[in-house]
Amino acid sequence: MSDAIQVEELRKRFDEVIALDGLDLSATEGEVLALLGPNGAGKTTLVRALTTLLIPDSGRAIVLGRDVVADPLGVRREIGLAGQFAAVDEILTGRENLEMVGMLYHLGRAESRRRAVEVLDRFELTEAADRRTSTYSGGMRRRLDLAATLVGRPRVLFLDEPTTGLDPRSRAQLWEMVRELRAEGTTILLTTQYLEEADQLAQLIAVIDQGRIVAEGSAHELKERVGRDRLIVRVSDPARTDDARGALLGLVAEGRGDVVGDGELSLPISGPGASAEAVRALDGIGVGVAGLEIRSPTLDDVFFSLTGRHVEPEPDVHLEEVAA
Repeated sequence: MSDAIQVEELRKRFDEVIALDGLDLSATEGEVLALLGPNGAGKTTLVRALTTLLIPDSGRAIVLGRDVVADPLGVRREIGLAGQFAAVDEILTGRENLEMVGMLYHLGRAESRRRAVEVLDRFELTEAADRRTSTYSGGMRRRLDLAATLVGRPRVLFLDEPTTGLDPRSRAQLWEMVRELRAEGTTILLTTQYLEEADQLAQLIAVIDQGRIVAEGSAHELKERVGRDRLIVRVSDPARTDDARGALLGLVAEGRGDVVGDGELSLPISGPGASAEAVRALDGIGVGVAGLEIRSPTLDDVFFSLTGRHVEPEPDVHLEEVAA
């Protein structure tokens, strides 16, 4: 398969702020690419450049073989965009919003109506189709916004932090829709701050920091860069911690075991059976075990190792926003 998105040395500056600093990126047709990074990393600036909403200062960006600067109209015919906030007209009904989008695509009145019916059904909005969108919940507005991006049947879909502020049920529904679109061959670039979202949906994850891609690969590949699984051992008598570490060094895959708390050790391991071997080794020197845990690297570990920061925790969600 060929690349749906190609970005080479893309740069964008806003006064003294460098938003994109020679960024390189590519996405294969039919895959979900998650762009993971904190606020201000350059995610939204990149999306705006790729969707022709701003002109980069230098570099090259190609979407489905079309240059975003030289052929912006050609790019727009092939893409869909859902921004961070649902862009719906609250005076119109859900159906009217979608039909309006169809007319903007020059589909004609009859075809616009047909596609509106199609996407309303797909996003489970048929019953609310003739209500003003001002009466919609947050989850319903987000679904309508995503439905609007599909009226034109885009080959590449850009989703800029699409689940920010959604309740857990609405987020799960949107995730399922992303999976369905990808199964149908749509290429999706998804920006997110949510580690689980990238882990669940993306075939490729690119970590962006200060306007540059600092790492990319599958979730598994990125986690492997951080290191091996670790065995967390809590001994019954903290005074025997050093004795326990000495007895367990034979299980360590690389480096040394670290004391991470009062009576708690963290050891990099390889291969199965480490827990049982640890119990036997400690039993051999008379050290009791209060707890054992095998902990795999997470995307947060990846992000911290690359940027020196942990991803910000998700905000509290108000369940009254659950879609009615």
